[in-house]
Amino acid sequence: MNQDIRQIVYVVDDDEAIRRGITRLLKAGGMDFEAFSSAKEFVMSCHAGMAGCLVLDLHMPEMSGLEAQQALAKAGCSLPVIFLTGHGDIPSSVMAIKAGAEDFLTKPVRGAVLLEAISRAFARELNERQRRAELATFHRNLETLTPREHEVLRFIVKGFLNKQIAAELGTVEKTIKVHRARVMTKLAVGSLAELVTLAERSGAFREDLD
Repeated sequence: MNQDIRQIVYVVDDDEAIRRGITRLLKAGGMDFEAFSSAKEFVMSCHAGMAGCLVLDLHMPEMSGLEAQQALAKAGCSLPVIFLTGHGDIPSSVMAIKAGAEDFLTKPVRGAVLLEAISRAFARELNERQRRAELATFHRNLETLTPREHEVLRFIVKGFLNKQIAAELGTVEKTIKVHRARVMTKLAVGSLAELVTLAERSGAFREDLD
């Protein structure tokens, strides 16, 4: 995976003074940013490959921050969201956090607090992007397995030992060891724990793991 993908702070607020203040802070911090005056404008420009985080005003005309969060989720845009609000709106903050918001900050927000939240959001987004890349590679590698290797893999995921797999498939343990080694090599995993973790995350072996 390309580790040099540029992370951008997307600032969405209908208040020009707020936008200007936040972008000045980001510029001083050496961060890349893009500013939008409405949630609808941002939602129309978003795509699944965006990297970074979103600083989003909660209360805006035409489309609110919560509505934008829902629209982004439907569009497959998984940017971490940091909500800003000028009101102590507890129900909205609960809804936002439950929907996956990174943070919920009250205006006027201190620069250090916002930068800290952005740093956490960047780390979370990078981690999630790495996880998605790992799973994409895992799925591609699965396609390189032979039918027999697929069978062996399913038994491995279920927790079967080589001797047990051999008995199930009507072969000898030595043959299973060869298949097992090839599976590990083709899937580019270094341990059984890593293999089972990726299999669980991929969802491809849900029935075997239940």
